[in-house]
Amino acid sequence: MNEPERLLEITRRHFFKQTGFGIGSLALASLLKDQVPGAGLADFNGAPATPKAKAIIYLFMAGAPSQLDLFDNKPKLREHNGQAIPAELIKGERFAFIKGTPKLLGSPFTFKRHGRSGQELSELLPNLALHADDIAIIRTLKTTQFNHAPAQIFMNTGHQILGRPSFGSWLTYGLGSDNKDLPGFVVLLSGENNPDGGKSCWGSGFLPTVHQGVEFRSTGEPVLFVGNPDGVESTSRRQTIDAITDLNRMRFDEIGDPEIKTRIAAYELAYRMQTSVPELTDLRDEPASVHARYGTQPGTSSFANNCLLARRLVERGVRCVQLYHWGWDTHGNSVGTDIMTKLPRMCRETDRPIGALLTDLKNRGLLDSTIVVWGGEFGRTPMNEERNGSKLLGRDHHPRAFSAWMAGGGIKPGVTVGETDELGYNPVVDPVDVHDLHATVLHLMGIDHTKLTYRFQGREFRLTDVHGNIVRKLLA
Repeated sequence: MNEPERLLEITRRHFFKQTGFGIGSLALASLLKDQVPGAGLADFNGAPATPKAKAIIYLFMAGAPSQLDLFDNKPKLREHNGQAIPAELIKGERFAFIKGTPKLLGSPFTFKRHGRSGQELSELLPNLALHADDIAIIRTLKTTQFNHAPAQIFMNTGHQILGRPSFGSWLTYGLGSDNKDLPGFVVLLSGENNPDGGKSCWGSGFLPTVHQGVEFRSTGEPVLFVGNPDGVESTSRRQTIDAITDLNRMRFDEIGDPEIKTRIAAYELAYRMQTSVPELTDLRDEPASVHARYGTQPGTSSFANNCLLARRLVERGVRCVQLYHWGWDTHGNSVGTDIMTKLPRMCRETDRPIGALLTDLKNRGLLDSTIVVWGGEFGRTPMNEERNGSKLLGRDHHPRAFSAWMAGGGIKPGVTVGETDELGYNPVVDPVDVHDLHATVLHLMGIDHTKLTYRFQGREFRLTDVHGNIVRKLLA
């Protein structure tokens, strides 16, 4: 067995080690590829498609935004506001919290058409409305999961159970990275909490941990444990790493464990990141006009800071940047969790920096080569939840139909894909499932989703499992 084959060979020891998230998460396929010819690039078993994009920024709105108050205007729902939903529509349905026969809830927010395309958007999204002709809206996404953690894991890995590689991990496995001094897959967190699905949302699963997402922070030390301890000089650290590398290589020659190569790459990348990351994450060198556009505040942790950092990352060749902003869960079961107060607040936190990000990417010529995706893990019901008799307006979890949007990187601008019924309950035209979304993005990145596979436990696995169709109506 040659060295690249050893690296890609999954062992029992690797299976248990991959559940941990230590220094191995700092290693990247690009660095490993430099050390071992051929490693870090997938064998597609066939020619990939011509890529339209080379990077992706995934804006993940954890908690599930209400599509009926943002993207899917339903006049008929307003007309029948407060009436009981037709019993036949929810017969046998299982909800997270709704009990009995719920009442329909029309959106309290107004919608208008924008741009030449006439995209219909909520009043809560004034900055996104300026980019109506740049985005493609999907109104008929559907998922199999209706609880947050499994739904977030499913949206990110194509499977609701822990242990599968995340979307960004598959990308770095298939394509590597364009920057040897930075991770190919970076994760940025903001909001009231971390995603319910935890680190499994950006984990590498059964892929080697070199493909795992690396968390960057917008305040404090950018990457935990990368900096040298007090009193340790850079030259001393270099000598230490060289000595440890020699010992690790000797051990690898003895037992062939692929995680040893991951560890070697982790130390090397961490050393390089001590120089590259502080410069990258220092937003003070951006012009005042840029900070005003995004609404950023250097030295603080915010979604706005992360949007600006995402632009800086793709500029430097990072393959996949994923932003998680938690807090979109609007059940209306307590003060501050209803769609009248919580939803507008979440939009205020995100709409301005998202508009600025799209403007920035466009002005710098990056939007044509960067896919931007916005969406959550599922949608919200067309009925008021009224949990425990609450008088506040709120919506329960709804996996049958929800909205997302995409822009750039080969996406056809200004189109709307799919149509839901007059109450927004079920898709009636062009349903799109999670695997279809994954297949489409991989296609735009130059990957045939049926060919990007990894052998584990005796069979070939892929991000889309045995599913997935490219959504042709989204393609330019």
